[in-house]
Amino acid sequence: HTFESARLKLSMAAASPKPRKPNFVTKFILKGHSKAVSAVKFSPDGKWVASASGDKTIKLWHYEDGKLETTLEGHAQGISDLAWSSDSRYLASASDDTTAKIWDIQTGRCLKTLKGHTNYVFCVNFNPQSNLLVSGSFDERVRLWDVKTGKCLRILPAHSDPVSAVDFSRDGTLILSGSYDGLVRIWDTATGQCLKTLIDDDNPPLSHVRFSPNGKFILACTLDSTIRLWTRDSGRCARTYRGHVNEKFCVSACFSTNSPTQYVVCGSEDNCVYLWDLQSKEIVQKLTGHTDVVVAVACHPTENAIASGGLGSDCTVRIWKDVARA
Repeated sequence: HTFESARLKLSMAAASPKPRKPNFVTKFILKGHSKAVSAVKFSPDGKWVASASGDKTIKLWHYEDGKLETTLEGHAQGISDLAWSSDSRYLASASDDTTAKIWDIQTGRCLKTLKGHTNYVFCVNFNPQSNLLVSGSFDERVRLWDVKTGKCLRILPAHSDPVSAVDFSRDGTLILSGSYDGLVRIWDTATGQCLKTLIDDDNPPLSHVRFSPNGKFILACTLDSTIRLWTRDSGRCARTYRGHVNEKFCVSACFSTNSPTQYVVCGSEDNCVYLWDLQSKEIVQKLTGHTDVVVAVACHPTENAIASGGLGSDCTVRIWKDVARA
């Protein structure tokens, strides 16, 4: 009987296909920024790649051919983050000039300048309905803004150190924030109440946080070169990803969910982009080509494509496509 079940196990193991390994290759190298690329974001409709830079500009590139469409100018200092509205019509930007701005990409005009933070604005995100914008700053506050009027609706005394990342849950009812103080906090969008604080024993500073696509998990990058996947409700660390270098910069990460195998994608201070198998936690590919630290990464909404951006001595955006056979 034991022998039979062992044989069964063996045959099942042989039958189950090995996880598909990705093979991302550089499709385009987008040149134009004169300083570090701090953020890259695909538009939700998949047509555009937006990049933000320390050179105070936002550039809008065509995803299909890598051509530059337009450059948005108006911030007085470098830009740290970008976010798209759900309909791919508007961009929000976060700048060291202490403001966030909302741009109409069809006209290239700045529609609103959001003033209130008292230090660098470091991160922004729209809610799914795109009527609200959340921002985080070096002033340790998280602010909630009305997109239409540009008015600040709420100030959350969120952290005791700079806020490095903010995100909305899939239904918009929750706000997520991470900070150099080592805390990940979940807030009720409607009331501004803190519902939960996730804390690791070591308390390393957070370089990035985001909700998983289904909203049940939180991906958190910390300055001990570690990425943790937390369960939102139980506050348990479910997975840990290591192998990249992240000790100094706010390196971002994202989920690649368009192939049968799901990946965690993250930038790194060794100038590479790392991909882990979400389930097995093994590194499945390391993308090389950038000549400086990669803090900016994004995954295409529908295709197996990644965008990444390099710091000062690189200043390029790379578009990578997966050419692995299914």
